[in-house]
Amino acid sequence: MQVWIADDDQSIRWVLEQACDDEGIGTRCFADATSLLGALEDERPDVVVTDIRMPGVDGLDLLHRLHGSDATLPVIVITAYSDLDSAVAAYQGGAFEYLPKPFDIDKAVDLIRRAGEQRENELPQTGIDGGFPGLIGRAPAMQEVFRAIGRLSGSSMTVLITGESGTGKELVARALHQHSPRAARAFVALNTSAITAELLESELFGHERGAFTGADSRRIGRFEQADGGTLFLDEIGDMSAALQTRLLRVLAEGEFYRVGGQVPIRVDTRVVAATNQDLPRKVQRGEFREDLFHRLNVIHIEMPPLRDRREDIPLLLDHYLRRAAGEIGVTPKQLTETARELLCAFEWPGNVRQLVNACRRLTLTAPGREVQPADIPAEFGGHGAVARTVDDDWPAQLARWADAQLRAGKADLLKEAMPVLESTLIRIVLERVQGKRQEAARLLGWGRNTLTRKIREFGLE
Repeated sequence: MQVWIADDDQSIRWVLEQACDDEGIGTRCFADATSLLGALEDERPDVVVTDIRMPGVDGLDLLHRLHGSDATLPVIVITAYSDLDSAVAAYQGGAFEYLPKPFDIDKAVDLIRRAGEQRENELPQTGIDGGFPGLIGRAPAMQEVFRAIGRLSGSSMTVLITGESGTGKELVARALHQHSPRAARAFVALNTSAITAELLESELFGHERGAFTGADSRRIGRFEQADGGTLFLDEIGDMSAALQTRLLRVLAEGEFYRVGGQVPIRVDTRVVAATNQDLPRKVQRGEFREDLFHRLNVIHIEMPPLRDRREDIPLLLDHYLRRAAGEIGVTPKQLTETARELLCAFEWPGNVRQLVNACRRLTLTAPGREVQPADIPAEFGGHGAVARTVDDDWPAQLARWADAQLRAGKADLLKEAMPVLESTLIRIVLERVQGKRQEAARLLGWGRNTLTRKIREFGLE
């Protein structure tokens, strides 16, 4: 990792350089922003640390210039305690974090390391140049998605994206378009389940004036709007049989008729479709045309649910907390360790979309700079989550966990699960009976000696 430091104070540059060197982090120091900008012609850093108050180009101007050429470059801004307005401006400008003077050198190095890790996770692994920062992940399933986007970057093939609601299917569709030969042309998105079958035909193919009651003028449909570009058809599994037939013809022949039209319209439109349904099963039941399924399924990308890529949850939380803060112009919230553990342990049935909403709500409702466990609503795994989970189908959740472990090649599932189950039950029961072990043992169905041994075994003293 390489960090560049811009500060007109030689002592600050020296302290940061020595601390980074001790941690194996490469450094390059500059006495002003102009020198740093000039060096960018030959080399690129992983992280930039800059003071705000410098002669010539100041730190905020440097921040804006750096993000003008690379929006994903983490920039840590140094400011004085009294310079609150500058700190706020730094966050609004997209700074990764700011360091108040005098700062703790260990905290400074930790921030630099975290910024470098974010850079590593968002760029090299995704292969996406910052235009789609929501596509973040180090999980193997997400790496497969990134590789698929990379493999398709030079083609205009039809793609079918599947996955649960909220997993980010439209983000992938936009990335496929942006990294295709059609990137300069239109990307048009349409949720086919949000429009009635009667109106969807006109929405897709357009209509001529007088084609039906209310058609007072000609309408250009989505296929024509996306000519030369990409048409994203979301929730394709809900399309009616009649429209499936019309869509099949467009995919096969590249032409269609507007509703009420007599002249065929030829288009060169790439179709990317998405669904949260099991299309092969719908084909078996006669609810979806098999020939259309094969036309759409030229390339298949499966978006994993968030519960199957838990290692990405911390990255996503940090990213969307920063984004939520930027949306409303406030300082980004920081999660305490316990709050982060609660959110990482949550099942996220709504996937990334639910996580995004959680970050927005916490940004608005959590007081202060830190998000505490008490700030997390029950619906996101906070206080009250135990009562809510009891009402859920917890055996199904356990089954999903076991399935994920088996697919990951894990063994000794009982050895891993039983201590967690037992220690959780012991803790909850003891809290309920206010530490009375005889009563807790009775509720658990154990003898007191067994409970005492388990408490000692699990370190619950």
